[in-house]
Formats: sequence, C-alpha cells, structure tokens
Amino acid sequence: MTTKTAMMYWRDALRFVCSVQFWRMAVLWTFALVFSHLQLFVRALFSRKSHSYPRCSPQPIFTTTTTSMPVCIVTGATSGLGAAAAHALSKEGFYVVLAGRSSDLLSEIIREIKKRNRDAHLKAFQVDLSSFQSMLKFKNSLKQWLLNSDMHPSIQLLINNAGILATSCRFTAEGFDQMMGTNYIGAFFLTNLLLPLLRSSPVPSRIVNVTSFTHRCVFDLQVDEESLSGICFSKSKQYPFAHIYEYSKICLLLFSYELHRQLYLMDKSHPVSVIAVDPGAVETKIMREIPSQLSHLALVVLKVLGFLHSPESGVEPTVDAALAPPVSIFSLILVSSGYYLQISLTLKGNPYC
Repeated sequence: MTTKTAMMYWRDALRFVCSVQFWRMAVLWTFALVFSHLQLFVRALFSRKSHSYPRCSPQPIFTTTTTSMPVCIVTGATSGLGAAAAHALSKEGFYVVLAGRSSDLLSEIIREIKKRNRDAHLKAFQVDLSSFQSMLKFKNSLKQWLLNSDMHPSIQLLINNAGILATSCRFTAEGFDQMMGTNYIGAFFLTNLLLPLLRSSPVPSRIVNVTSFTHRCVFDLQVDEESLSGICFSKSKQYPFAHIYEYSKICLLLFSYELHRQLYLMDKSHPVSVIAVDPGAVETKIMREIPSQLSHLALVVLKVLGFLHSPESGVEPTVDAALAPPVSIFSLILVSSGYYLQISLTLKGNPYC
C-alpha cells in the first residue's frame, strides 16, 4: 500500500467514524445485542423449563415408484451462515440446493462440504436476490432439475439467509434500494415464487427466515411503498445504511408472522410453517464494505465480550428451527451455543417426527 493509498484509506475510515450511522451501529446495535442476552438470561434464571428442544429428522418422500430425499434450499450459501447451514443440513439427510451470486464460490463451498461429508447431496444455482429476473430463472431451473432428477416436484425447506450491509446507495434493476431489495424484497419475492413447490410437498414443509437483533433499533416503522422499496432513504444527504439494514430485518420479521398466518388460513391440509430466527452476532463477511480496521475492531470487541460466534456454532439456531417439530402454539426463546435466538410461530398439523 502506497503512502497516498494509506492516507486515503485512513481519511475514509475517519469520515466513517464521524458518521451518525457508525455510532448508531456502535451504540444501538450493541445495546440491542446486550438486551437480547440479558432477556435470555433473566428468562433462564426464573424459568425451570429446559432450554433444549428436540430436532426431528427430515422425512423421505415416498411416491408410487420412487423414494427421494427431501430438498432444502439455502440462499446466500457462498460463505458464512449460508455455507454452514448447507453443510449442517446435508448431514441431516437433506438434498441441499445452494443458491448464491457467485458460481465460483458455490463450487468452492461444494468442494469443502464434500471433503467433510462425502455422502452429501448438493446442487448449486447462481441466483441474485436483488434481481427479479434472476430469481425467476432460478425457479424455472430448479423445477427442471427436479424433473430431470426424477425427484418429487416439491421442496421441504427454504432458508432465506442471504443478506448484505451496503454502505453506499445502490439500486436494483427494478428501482429498489439494493439492501432492501436483497434483505427483504428478494426473500419476499423468492418465497412467493417457491410457495407452490412448498405447498405440494407430501410432508410438512417449512420456511426459515434469518433475521437480526438489529430490528430492535427501529423506532419509526413506516409501512408504505416508498419505505418498503427503500426509495425514501435515498433522499437523505448521507446514506442511512444502518437504519436501512435494521428496517429490512424488521420487515422480514413481520413478513414471517403474516406469511404464517396466511398460509395457515389458506391451506390447513398442507400447512407450511414459517419461523423467524435471530442468530445473534456471528463472524461472517456481512461487514465487508466497512473499513477493514473498524470491522476487525468490532469483531475483537464482540469476541472479548463473549457475543461473537463462528459460523459453525452460529448456525445452530437455524438448524434448530429447520428441524423443530410442529406444535399447536410455539413461541419460545432458545439458547444455542451461548447466544440469543428467538423463534415465534403458530403451527397446527400432523406430527413431524
């Protein structure tokens, strides 16, 4: 790094530290994380109930001619929690479909999973959750792959894990803010595209939406077209990236609740359960656009405080949610690997185990 490049880097880092969004992350996000841990600690202190919940093995799909493995789709599977989820669920007996923006990274993740689990059944599709056309192409390719593979034309598990933290204003091809387009609108659109495949499953199917503790920092929720598309945020002098990230996560959380309510009312014979999970603070590449020295410092502080976990331990809440048995009313707070996880859902159907 030349002297000029170093000076530019530190100038940008200093400007970043002086921004309102940096202090929103440093103060409000830390407070939200501490509050989550404190809430969990108090509940565990005064509750005699066990915080360990059973996992149910996925059911094979039986047809008149064949028996096929249950299919699981994981978005954002090129690194971090997505890659860890793909590996963990492949060991549980799912045929895991990895969806991500980079075909090279997907191939690399598949090779790594195969090294650790030779029996893993994996398939990769390149898809960009900020592009409607890309998601439509993915749906058609997925249906064709299921047909060509002689598998049951359905999916049993969808994990909406993909997400970004963009520090500059960018727009999708459809004109949405890219962070809102990826974190919320993309998950919304893809879920609705794949609902027919989820509903056609002969065994109970499930959607797991990965949210964030940062949703607690939203104090002025506005539900209108400009807010949901992120267009209203582009009017600010400085791009409010921390605020938009929080907003995208609370929208995803509310979507999870409403989607479950609608699915239960629409089709009680083949219920699709929807679960929102909060994995807490996990060491991923989500802060890749933040100056490296600052993101490294944040990770060190979180690790010293005992809040930071690796993707391998951080994915446990997602796997817990994916394999949790359905119950009539299920609203609980779990502790998994020492960090906060909240699952809220209302289910009614046949036993999953």
